[in-house]
Amino acid sequence: MTLPSADAPVAPQTVRPARLALDHLTVVDCTPCEVVAIAAEVGCQSVCLFLQPMEVLPRMPSFELIGATAERRETRRRCQDLGITVDLAYPFTLTARTELDTFQAALETAAWLEVRAVNTLLYDRDPQRRLDKFTAFCQLAAGYDLAVAVEFYPLSQVRTLREALDLVACAEESGSVGVNVDLLHLMRSGGRVAEVAAAPAGALLYAQYCDGQRTLDARDWSWEASSQRLLPGEGEFDVQQFARSLPVGTRCSVEVPQEREILQALSPRERAARAVAATRRAIESSEC
Repeated sequence: MTLPSADAPVAPQTVRPARLALDHLTVVDCTPCEVVAIAAEVGCQSVCLFLQPMEVLPRMPSFELIGATAERRETRRRCQDLGITVDLAYPFTLTARTELDTFQAALETAAWLEVRAVNTLLYDRDPQRRLDKFTAFCQLAAGYDLAVAVEFYPLSQVRTLREALDLVACAEESGSVGVNVDLLHLMRSGGRVAEVAAAPAGALLYAQYCDGQRTLDARDWSWEASSQRLLPGEGEFDVQQFARSLPVGTRCSVEVPQEREILQALSPRERAARAVAATRRAIESSEC
């Protein structure tokens, strides 16, 4: 090995910014069009969008994205003009009573918006019916050329990373399927970051960044998940190790709802900028 002399020119060191998506929950009080515009302003390359408002998210404004609507056309136009892609689309919740045909219009809209994957949460208590319905949903999504992400959540019926990996393994021939690893849900489900590194090759489709207290009363988990998380670096999660554990090239989003900051009158752009900057710092420090 030949070392350069002290007088040799030093090549400039450049750090490629992490590729991040802005999640709709981070700016929950915005329409899809507004989320896309803010993502571009704060240096994100992608977004994760709700295709329709949800009653459990009272901050979310009214909008119409499903069907041949003006909102849908404007959202795609903004994505194209600003170079923004859509990584994930929500919500696709599978319960015992879910009729899969009811998702046709939403899947068509997701495909029209060139969404990469649709995100699923599963609440059916019957294991076999849950698997059968999920497999059928994956086949339906594949017909629209959409991948399916399984988001485990300790308050659902796919509670842990292990359960999500098992589900994906059972449905692997039903379309493009993988796990969405939300760091908050990993911690609240009693998981460990080491489990992420040990996941089978190709099983992890997506990852979501945030931070939080090491422990929290289970009665507050739902509110925390939807309304008030901490910025990476503000809490006690090992965000840096999480970043190191993800497979190279894993797509990631910044999912940090900030109800407290909304009440403090911080604008959506301010909230997005601080969340994205904190996430980038955490990722970059993990590479040192």
